[in-house]
Amino acid sequence: MNPLSDKQYCPKYGYLAALLSVMGGSAQATGFDVPDQDAFAVSRGLAVVATANNPSAIFYNPAGLTQLGGHNVELGAYGISFNPKYHSPTTGRDYANGNSLGILPQIFYSYGATNSQFAAGLGIYTPSGLSVRWPQTTGMRTVGEEAALRQIAITPSFAYQVTPDFSVGAGVSANYLNLDLRQGIIWPAQPYDEFRFAGDGWAVSANLGFLYHVTDKWTVGGLLDTGAKVHLRGHVTADNQVAIPLYSYPSFAYRQSADANFQIPLKVKAGISYRPTPQWNLEIDAEYIHWDTVDTVNINQSYAVPPLFGRQIPLTLNWKDSWYYEAGVTRYFDSGWHISAGYIFNANSTSDPHYNPLVADEDRHFFSVGAGYQIGQVDLDVAYQIGYGPEHTVAGSAPSAGGQSADGTYSYLSHAVAVSLGVHF
Repeated sequence: MNPLSDKQYCPKYGYLAALLSVMGGSAQATGFDVPDQDAFAVSRGLAVVATANNPSAIFYNPAGLTQLGGHNVELGAYGISFNPKYHSPTTGRDYANGNSLGILPQIFYSYGATNSQFAAGLGIYTPSGLSVRWPQTTGMRTVGEEAALRQIAITPSFAYQVTPDFSVGAGVSANYLNLDLRQGIIWPAQPYDEFRFAGDGWAVSANLGFLYHVTDKWTVGGLLDTGAKVHLRGHVTADNQVAIPLYSYPSFAYRQSADANFQIPLKVKAGISYRPTPQWNLEIDAEYIHWDTVDTVNINQSYAVPPLFGRQIPLTLNWKDSWYYEAGVTRYFDSGWHISAGYIFNANSTSDPHYNPLVADEDRHFFSVGAGYQIGQVDLDVAYQIGYGPEHTVAGSAPSAGGQSADGTYSYLSHAVAVSLGVHF
């Protein structure tokens, strides 16, 4: 297909806008973001910012590295069955995610010299890595079919013990992101066509943390993650197998370069830990995610393809800030065992007018339990987590150019297992 003038673009055909409207939300905390980077943290409902006493402190609060001496290595994985569901008012049927399984690995290393106030570490982990794929028959294929966001973070961290009771820490992350989005173009009921955006890029972010042992029983901690804007470079592809009404080409297929900016949001977390005896640790945390910065995103193609796609498309997302609320408890035993339990409430960040099924966002609750055992220089933690999102009915969402919308009833259920193995020497 030959390049065509921007002036020939017809604004009512906002196919690319509909597809990429998930872009600002595909890493949303309840969608693709995965803060579950350590089995002990998962078992406690991620309430560890004021505990942070293993190498995963690189992710949760780097100031906690000063609590670790010598060499510490942790290997882990988080496996999840991720199942958003959709009830269509159009077809009257229920649909489930076709990409429901995800396994995300992580590795952390830290070192603190004897009698030194400094500690350092390195983490390599996957803070995003899930995907959603809806069947072609949902009645909303021209709103969204499939989305996958994969992120790898490489984070060197440093910590300094200012006083025996107060430590600070910082890390700098090199973040690699790969984004893949797909949707139908015109045909609401048949998979005759598909539009796809795929791109990747790098960005640098930083985190800053503190840990203050107020007394032997009370500890407070905090973390600031700056977030980052990632410039994704890649391509768009589109194809259609049958004639389009009012369009001069009976069928088409094309590929061209494209780019877009993806916003990793700023996050602020604070928590307080209470240890009435050495055998108990209770903590509550709150985390704020600044999604309000995701407002309008511009998607840039090499050239327009009238009347279907414009060269530059401004996307109004209008996300809102959201919160995590977390609580956890651990009971330690003299035999080397410990058991934990936790709870998380994660608030919705989207609104019905801009709702997209590739995020399928709603308020969610997570419950977790876990156990760990330490013998000599080795420790092992295992956790189970179940996530639940009550039914959320969307009404009045903006229609796609194919005449479909994200209206319907959404719910969420997930099961996850986390395993971490640590060695200290």
